[in-house]
Formats: sequence, structure tokens, C-alpha cells
Amino acid sequence: MQDPNPLQSRGSPLRPLPGLIFASRWLQLPLYLGLIAAQAVYVVHFLIELWHLIEAAAGSGTALQALVTSIGYKASAPIGSLNETVIMLVVLALIDVVMISNLLIMVIVGGYETFVSRMNLEGHPDQPEWLSHVNASVLKVKLATAIIGISSIHLLKTFINADNYSDRVLIAQTAIHIAFLLSAMAIAFTDRIMAGVAAPDGRGH
Repeated sequence: MQDPNPLQSRGSPLRPLPGLIFASRWLQLPLYLGLIAAQAVYVVHFLIELWHLIEAAAGSGTALQALVTSIGYKASAPIGSLNETVIMLVVLALIDVVMISNLLIMVIVGGYETFVSRMNLEGHPDQPEWLSHVNASVLKVKLATAIIGISSIHLLKTFINADNYSDRVLIAQTAIHIAFLLSAMAIAFTDRIMAGVAAPDGRGH
């Protein structure tokens, strides 16, 4: 027999044990707050590296050496001024920070919305487009795609600075990137199969 008032049933309070288990999702809140703090650290790091780049472009030798040290660049001759390779490596490092920050935002916002509580952003002018249809499966695919992008930046940085890496490191990073690609393809393929199985069941009801 169908419940005559399903809305009232859904709004009724949970029994103590199920209520405790359901409320345990709030234990994840400190984790997301910790990720916000980690993102703040990335912002500070980004601004410091950007300031060093600007100072080095203005002719500061101290800022130039700080950049060379941070990117792990080693040249056969001392570097007296900013060159194209150093600029490229620093810019790639900045892009890497931005992409990791995007990954953090997806984990924080998408994870909170999916696993903790609704944020009620429907209709908000600043609501991210991807958040309107986010769920656990979509979040996994987006995270896998973001990780591939980050891995691509790291691999490009390594190839530009290949003289400072051994062949073993180059091969290992390439193999890891290919593994990320295959993993993302497997996740997307599995998600597509699951969606295809769920769709006929939904029509059947």
C-alpha cells in the first residue's frame, strides 16, 4: 500500500541510531576546512613565485636565484638573467598551482555537496556550471580529468628540463602519466556502462 503522505514520511525525524549514523557525515567537515587551508597555502606560494618572477624580470639576481632553485633548473653556465627556459618553467609551475587549486575546489565544493549537505546554490549567479549536475560518478570523472591535466604539466616541465633528469625518471614519469590516462578512461567507461544499465531500469519503472 502506497504511503498516503510521502512528504510527511520523508520529513519525519530519524530513529536515534540511523540519525547518529546519518549525522556522522559532518565528521568530514574538518577535512574540507583543512583543504581550504591548504588552498590558502597554495595561493601564498603562487603570489610569492609570481613576485619573484616580476622581480627577476626587473633585474633582481636574488629573485632569479630563488626561481632557479624552486624549479630545480641547473645550467652548465651560471644564469645571469632571466631566459626563456626559466620563464617557461616558472609559468608552468604557476599553471600547475592553478590546476591543483581547481582540483581542490572540485573536491571541496563537489564533495561537500555530494557527501555532506546541500549548499542550495540553485539559481545563484555564481554557481559553477558543473555543480548543477554533480554526483559521485561525475565527480570521479572530473577529478580524474584534472589529475591528467596536472600530470601533463609535470611531464612537460620534466621534458623541458630533461637535462637535469635521468632516463629512468623520464621513463617513470611517462609511464605514470599513461597509467593516469588509462585509469581515467577506465573510470569514464565504467561510468558510461553504469549509466546505460541504470537508464533502462528507470524507464521500466
